[in-house]
Amino acid sequence: MTRPVTARVPAKVNVQLAVGGRRPDGFHDLANVFLAVGLHDEVTATPAETLRVTVEGTDAPHVPTDHTNLAARAAVALAARHGIAPDVHLHIAKDIPVAGGMAGGSADAAGALLACDALWGTKTSLTELLALCADLGSDVPFSLVGGAALGRGRGELLTPLETGGTFHWVFAVADGGLSTPAVYRECDRLREETGAGATVDDIPDPEPSEALLTALRTGDPAALAAAVTNDLQPAALSLRPALAETLRAGAEGGALASLVSGSGPTCAFLAKDAEAAQDVATALAASGTCRTVRTASGPAPGATVITP
Repeated sequence: MTRPVTARVPAKVNVQLAVGGRRPDGFHDLANVFLAVGLHDEVTATPAETLRVTVEGTDAPHVPTDHTNLAARAAVALAARHGIAPDVHLHIAKDIPVAGGMAGGSADAAGALLACDALWGTKTSLTELLALCADLGSDVPFSLVGGAALGRGRGELLTPLETGGTFHWVFAVADGGLSTPAVYRECDRLREETGAGATVDDIPDPEPSEALLTALRTGDPAALAAAVTNDLQPAALSLRPALAETLRAGAEGGALASLVSGSGPTCAFLAKDAEAAQDVATALAASGTCRTVRTASGPAPGATVITP
């Protein structure tokens, strides 16, 4: 019998999320600087008579186990590419917060692609896998490659970035999630409310910060802290005003930078070093402003098969 295959996949934090205007297709062009961090989901693929998904972990009740699950959709897409049936049991051990702006669902999709490819012996090229990832979602390609990268287009067009050191992060996980489409709609609404407009004709094309790219390359946390930005943060705070208290608690706890991670509601805090990260985590845990607190460092490797 074919042995199960497990893939481990990291979470991400957006150290820059520059959002362009709304395109005619409803999407937004991005300059999205991703950093993979050491919180992981593990996706195990086992031969089965039909496709099924099971999930374990604290947030497991909030993860769909039908064919809408992004990992299930990934298995279906890979099987269709090779003309085979997607008969596999996908078991997801979740450690990345659900609906938290840290690409947990995207990580599961990338993990499913890698695990199923190894299980089925389909030997799909990286180029093909990245194309499948891009079809599944904007963050899925980065979940596959990890490290640090600049995402263009919807975030799926990746350019690897050099990093010169390890960056230490603290993540404050909120109760409940935030819908990414809802956050983008609120971003558009807030822009229109100011009179600036919200379409590609109104908003300049997004560009990565040279200061931020230099800080990543040199491994300088203080310089990175001065350059991190998230254009979706005002929208996330508008939809979830309580996040402002979380951001304040992390800053008062000694974080070099405090920001909403992606579309939220997880908040990310950059610390000087591992010891400072523990101090920030302690302050956040005592603040009562979040459900739980996690520490992690990056960059972390992308999706990796951890069992033969």
